[in-house]
Amino acid sequence: MQDNFKDKASTWDKGSPMLDGAKTIADAIESRIQLDASMSIMDFGTGTGLLGFLILKKVKSVLGVDTSASMLKKLQEKNTSDFTIDTLNVDITKTPISTTFDGIISSMTLHHIEDLKHFFKSIYENLNEGGFIAIADLEKEDGTFHKDNTGVFHFGFDEKILCAIVKSTGFKNVVYENINTINKPQRDYGVFLLSAKR
Repeated sequence: MQDNFKDKASTWDKGSPMLDGAKTIADAIESRIQLDASMSIMDFGTGTGLLGFLILKKVKSVLGVDTSASMLKKLQEKNTSDFTIDTLNVDITKTPISTTFDGIISSMTLHHIEDLKHFFKSIYENLNEGGFIAIADLEKEDGTFHKDNTGVFHFGFDEKILCAIVKSTGFKNVVYENINTINKPQRDYGVFLLSAKR
C-alpha cells in the first residue's frame, strides 16, 4: 500500500491553518450531529488525528483509519493513557472492514477516493442503523488547491452530483453546506460538510 503522505507526516500538524481547519470542521459536525458518550466513531483518512481527537472528547471511541502508516505513527505519538485513538492502516475502499460504527467522519480525504459510489456503498455497511456520516471536503475547484495532484481524483465536488451519489447508495437526510473558506494566494476555496443518515 503506497504511503503518499510519508514526506508530509512529520510537519503535518505545524502551523495554524491545519489546526484551525480541523477545529472548524469539528465545530460544524457538533452543531449538526448530536454526539454522545456512548458513540463509536470511525475517522476515515484520519491522518495525524487532528479531527479525530477533537471528536473523541464527545464520544466513547474513535478508530482512525488511514492508508498512510507515517501519518498514523504521528497520531499514535499523541495518544495518552486516558485519551487514545486506535488506528488501522488499511485502504477500506479496497479491503472493507466488517466493524460497524455509530458515525463516520472524514476531513479532506474524499477527493483522494476514485470510485465514490463504491465508497459510499461500502461505508453504508459500516454504520449501525440510524448512524451518520459527516464528511468535509473541497467545493468544486480548478485543480490549483494542491501543488501536486498525485493521488487526487476530484478537484472538489459539485453539490448536486455528490448528493445524488450519496442518496443512490441508500443514505437519507443528505445535507451539503459550506462551512469554511481556505484562503490561498491564488484564490479562495470553499469547504463543505456533507452529513447524512443510514
